[in-house]
Amino acid sequence: MCHKTKTISQVSNGKLTVCKSCNNYQLEFKNFYFEFDGQQYLQFKKYVLEVEIDYWEHTNACPKIKRKIPIPTLQPNLVLIFNRQEIKALQTLFGKQNSHTYLQVDDIDYTLIIN
Repeated sequence: MCHKTKTISQVSNGKLTVCKSCNNYQLEFKNFYFEFDGQQYLQFKKYVLEVEIDYWEHTNACPKIKRKIPIPTLQPNLVLIFNRQEIKALQTLFGKQNSHTYLQVDDIDYTLIIN
């Protein structure tokens, strides 16, 4: 882990930093920690910014699955899964600006029980 880091961006669930001495990137998000070199950082950023949220939510429409958006890794038995809010937070870390800050109906994680 580097000690000469500069914060690039930060959200409530994580932070993206770059080391001034070795030019490696560190991504802390919830309970995940990633270290990327320059090319790995650009590839991961591109993937996260191009994730089709609606496609994955439709494909994995089972109501029992809360996190429906997969991000594959090079390790064949490891896939990271996220929900809509987490992907949007990751996209914000990588510089994608949201067009508005209002909640959508899909953003509310609540089980409605009608009596």
